[in-house]
Amino acid sequence: MDDEEAAQARLTAARLSAEGVVGLALSWVDNAGIARMKAVPLRRLTEAVRLGVGMSPVFDVFLVDDSVTTSRLLGGPGGDLRLFPDLDRAVPLAAQPGWAWAPADRYRQDGTPHPACQRRFAKRMADRALSRGLTFQAAYEVEWVVQTPDGSSPTDGPAYGLHRFTDLSDYLRDVLQALEEQQLDVQQIHPEYAAGQFEVSIAAEDPVGAADSTVLVRQTIRAVSARHGLRASFAPSVQAGSVGNGAHLHLSAWRDDVNLMSGGDGRHGLGKEGEAFLGGVLAALPALLALGAPGVASYLRLVPSHWAGAYQCWGLENREAALRLIAGSRPAANAEVKCFDGAANPYLAVGGVIAAGLAGVDSGATLPPEVEGDPALLDSPPPRLPQSLADALSAYERSELLADALGETLFEAVRAVRQAEVELFAGQSAEQISAATRWRY
Repeated sequence: MDDEEAAQARLTAARLSAEGVVGLALSWVDNAGIARMKAVPLRRLTEAVRLGVGMSPVFDVFLVDDSVTTSRLLGGPGGDLRLFPDLDRAVPLAAQPGWAWAPADRYRQDGTPHPACQRRFAKRMADRALSRGLTFQAAYEVEWVVQTPDGSSPTDGPAYGLHRFTDLSDYLRDVLQALEEQQLDVQQIHPEYAAGQFEVSIAAEDPVGAADSTVLVRQTIRAVSARHGLRASFAPSVQAGSVGNGAHLHLSAWRDDVNLMSGGDGRHGLGKEGEAFLGGVLAALPALLALGAPGVASYLRLVPSHWAGAYQCWGLENREAALRLIAGSRPAANAEVKCFDGAANPYLAVGGVIAAGLAGVDSGATLPPEVEGDPALLDSPPPRLPQSLADALSAYERSELLADALGETLFEAVRAVRQAEVELFAGQSAEQISAATRWRY
């Protein structure tokens, strides 16, 4: 730790202490999509910034149920890593008085980056793009379902209805207030389709920042829910047979302050480079599902005619397309990956999409004809995306693109976790899978 870092640590500790903070939670998200954490007393912040906080690399092969598998390169009781908090994101938790939160990067004991650090993977992909003159603005939609402790819904209001807002007005006010107290730029909050389901959208930021923010948003919603006697689930399937929780990724690509998703000569204002980027993402979607729809329960959500994006196609403002182009005004134009869900590690998902898009730019990829309306109703529908985690894993294992982007250690750890979860839930019914994963995410 140099003098500048030491000064920042002291200033951060003083700022947090003045706001009543006594402890800092450091979080990372594992390959099963579970946010894990360790915490330190605020008085130890400078030491944590200087030396890191110890944790085991075995968490890279944890499954959704906390059982543990192994990969060729990770697993077992040996080894140690260090967590280093990103002080630029350190913030008091509005719904957890006395606590602050910061995302963490993971390093080896010798000070070199841990090759399976998912947050650093997202940063590497953003840096890879920056070396080519490309930057991104990204944001995740966060959908969740609230239930009472006995499993019932706290509102019987209709989908998207003002009735539901009335029933839970105090709760939603507290969610909104807590998010904004944490300097999160809320764009909108509203009831969603399923019973007790809501959605909040946060303003776009850089890719790593967007992933950080979605972790913080979800933690805040959990905490506010608990204070209201409710439980919050971000799982892709909360109730088998019902609409699940998506985590749609919005992304725009920029070169020299020009949005490549608009103002071009191509379809709907796409420029050649913007189309190539989206063409790369669309082509890689079957393999990307292993990162963005990574759970067995993900495929209970990813079904046709449910606005989940079950077909490998794109379209302008088409909510049934896996890749939805949102033309909007020039600054706001972006693409939405609709087939991703709340089981995803947000760092892996955004990093994987950037890697796929860059491959599309390198190859000069083009988009096929767009799909209008529900692809399930077409005489010749486009290809279905994988319909099971096993199928997505097969596409992932064949992906040289993702193997190169993730690096061997992280690629193999993800593969091992996906394979183990396929085996974990083999033979279980949709109801059993939903019940087993409902409160894990």
